[in-house]
Amino acid sequence: MNKNPYEVLGVARDASDADIKKAYHKLVMKYHPDKNPDDKTAEEKFKEVNNAFDILKDPQKRAAYDRFGDAAFAAGNGASAGTGGFGGNPFGGGFDFGGAGMGGAGMEDILREAMRGFGFGGFGGDAGGFGGGRTAARAGRDLLDEVAIDLRDAYFGKTHTVRFSSNVECEKCHGNGTDDGKPAPTCPKCGGTGTIHARQGFFAVETPCPECHGLGHKIDKKCSACDGTGAVHKQRTLEVKIPAGVTDGARLRLRGQGEAGQSGAPAGDFYLDIHVRPDPVFARHGDDLIMQSDIPFTTLALGGEIDVETIDKKQLSVRVPAGTQVGEKLRVRGHGMPRARGGFGDLYIDITMRVPTKLSEKQKKILTEFAETKSDKKGWF
Repeated sequence: MNKNPYEVLGVARDASDADIKKAYHKLVMKYHPDKNPDDKTAEEKFKEVNNAFDILKDPQKRAAYDRFGDAAFAAGNGASAGTGGFGGNPFGGGFDFGGAGMGGAGMEDILREAMRGFGFGGFGGDAGGFGGGRTAARAGRDLLDEVAIDLRDAYFGKTHTVRFSSNVECEKCHGNGTDDGKPAPTCPKCGGTGTIHARQGFFAVETPCPECHGLGHKIDKKCSACDGTGAVHKQRTLEVKIPAGVTDGARLRLRGQGEAGQSGAPAGDFYLDIHVRPDPVFARHGDDLIMQSDIPFTTLALGGEIDVETIDKKQLSVRVPAGTQVGEKLRVRGHGMPRARGGFGDLYIDITMRVPTKLSEKQKKILTEFAETKSDKKGWF
């Protein structure tokens, strides 16, 4: 029996997605095998944390668990567990499987498996509904990674290289699992559905086909390279193009780059979550950038020009109107972040002023004379 995922992550049942992710990252770092070499207890904890997060991060899986408990993942539809490394995580940290929900299965599949867990095959056994006729081959699971980039990388865009290992389609049999590479013949007993139906009173009971073991087809001679699974485990490299102007928290999707599907079923997708680090000079607000600039009092009072370096290293001369106040912002159009729909946001210069701490006698005299000439007019400052 799987442990309660909420208890494993230490979160409440009504915890938000952000709280769940925060708890996951904290625990996965604590129990990561690289930090706990030869520690079997930590290894098991690491598996439990990954399995719990695999359920709670997906809305469909979480809803199914909240309603049915462990029965929602009967017949092998649970969270990833132990394939390609610890807890189904061959990347060694930050990667998770099943991001789009139970290997591509929809809510109908979840409920079907939940009913199997209770011993019911569906309602009436109609094709296309619960207990309906469909092959048992599952689409490949999704993969998820995350990367932190600088704000300047987000401005220009960059290519991020991901190296990992996962199941890919067997080249010898083209994912069919057969020795000759041709599609396996349909199982004559179940007609390709992978299930056998029988009536028990009001309910139609659905059980895996004993002839093909739920696959929907029968392989007489298996492929020697993949042993009939249609997939092999390999080291992979993906070049992910991060677009210019990407925002913090964005998720990129590469279709068909996830785990290989079962017996020739479609592969899952690959997702990359983007985190943009804070920049020491520029703060981002939507497509606009804000920077601070210390401007001398004389320039603020009399007006003038200041030199500013933009995020793309361009040197700009910006006019400061006479009487500009500390805290005001100067707007420089078109020097913010790239917009997804084209064009750029704006750059805002937040005016600050540094008061000198050491003045010469001449400077003191000039400021004293200035203070003595203060006007009594309202709004002089």
